[in-house]
Amino acid sequence: MEFLSIIICTILFLSVLLSYYLIQEKKKKQKHKAKLPPGSMGLPYVGETLQIYSDNPNVLFATKQKRYGDIFKTHILGCPCVMLASPEAAHFVLVSHAHLLKPTYPKSKETMIGPSALFFHEGAYHTCLRKLVQSSLSPGAIQKLIPDIEAIAISTLESCNNSQVVYIFREMKILSFEVGILSIFSQLESKYSTELKEQYCIVDKGYNSLATNLPGTAYQKALRARRRINQILREIISERKEKKFLDKGLLGHLLNFKNEEGQTLPEDQIADNIIGVLFAAQDTTASVLTWIFKYLHDDHKLLEAVTEEHMAIYKLSDGGKLPLTWVQTRNMPVTYKVILETLRMASIISYTFREAVVDIQYKGYLIPKGWKVMPLFRNIHHSPEFFSDPQKFNSSRFEVAPKPNTYMPFGNGVHACPGSELAKLEMLIVIHHLVTKLRWEVIGHSNAVEYCPFPVPQHGLPARFWEKP
Repeated sequence: MEFLSIIICTILFLSVLLSYYLIQEKKKKQKHKAKLPPGSMGLPYVGETLQIYSDNPNVLFATKQKRYGDIFKTHILGCPCVMLASPEAAHFVLVSHAHLLKPTYPKSKETMIGPSALFFHEGAYHTCLRKLVQSSLSPGAIQKLIPDIEAIAISTLESCNNSQVVYIFREMKILSFEVGILSIFSQLESKYSTELKEQYCIVDKGYNSLATNLPGTAYQKALRARRRINQILREIISERKEKKFLDKGLLGHLLNFKNEEGQTLPEDQIADNIIGVLFAAQDTTASVLTWIFKYLHDDHKLLEAVTEEHMAIYKLSDGGKLPLTWVQTRNMPVTYKVILETLRMASIISYTFREAVVDIQYKGYLIPKGWKVMPLFRNIHHSPEFFSDPQKFNSSRFEVAPKPNTYMPFGNGVHACPGSELAKLEMLIVIHHLVTKLRWEVIGHSNAVEYCPFPVPQHGLPARFWEKP
């Protein structure tokens, strides 16, 4: 009986071993059968990076999609990449199989913003920080900012109203930076805000420059300014702790946080996430606002419809004497659709970077471990399959909700932009005060686009403003 048991156990063990071997062999055969996506890797080492920076990158990607299909390979910024240009693929990367891909950025950019910024991370740390950021930017939190955002918008637009040529993108960057400071600090003494702005401008210039840490270069100056920003933030944090002013803005949420062991966040982590939020908020929102100015200027019927909507609110607010309310900002349907269509047309975030942490098979193609994976939002947003006549600005298309995964101006999944509602609120408030108080004329009628790095109208959209009679 004992001998029989030994025989049975041996047979079972050998069966399991054989099954495991067969499964592994099947996986190897499948992996061997899988092939890399079609495409061109360009020149040795350089790849196709030069085409991205010398040409319109969106034309490059659209041309490749037309030639190779929705999945193709390339080599940019020193990395082999797989580009994905379908809604299903974007959902695969950002949502359903996000655990197989990690967020990735060039090391120089991580250094500039700060390695602890939430969008460089995943897992428990990312989840924790994201909750803190989201809670500070929730509808309940941002509606309290409306009077202050209004004051910033009015001040910015009044500074434009001098009959001189104004570069709208530059003015919108100033406005978005001030709104970012407001959402982070709630209140901030001018001595801090002035120097933060000065140092941040230096960092901003160096962020997209060649990462050469040589004396006198933009990158080296930016690194020095970034260290100074850390010092300023430590001074602010120390002062707030001393005064026990810890309950407002993102900084308050970060300072109040304690984990299960009762530990607070280190100051370096707080600083990195503050800088990260500023970077995420400024250029993107400013770019969208600049395009809104252009689209409204170029379409008189659209401008009339938006103006009519806001003049009704303006009259109910005693000729603009009363501040906007949260309820009023929720009742701007024409303007809201303009914002949605601007986000689609401009597609400020044309793509995002992920990195495969294991070999991945998708649609019969192999995405090797370590390769970058880039969902192409602009290609999806500009596909006639999902948006009729996609190169035409048509805000009425959003009277019907887009198909799932075809509209992702703020990304998707756990790494989607947590500040999207604040950005849209900022846009609604700026548009309200723009169309009720000012007229503007764009200088020149070029449709050329600059990439710095986000797409904006050429020269930042120069224009003249006049007060409405």
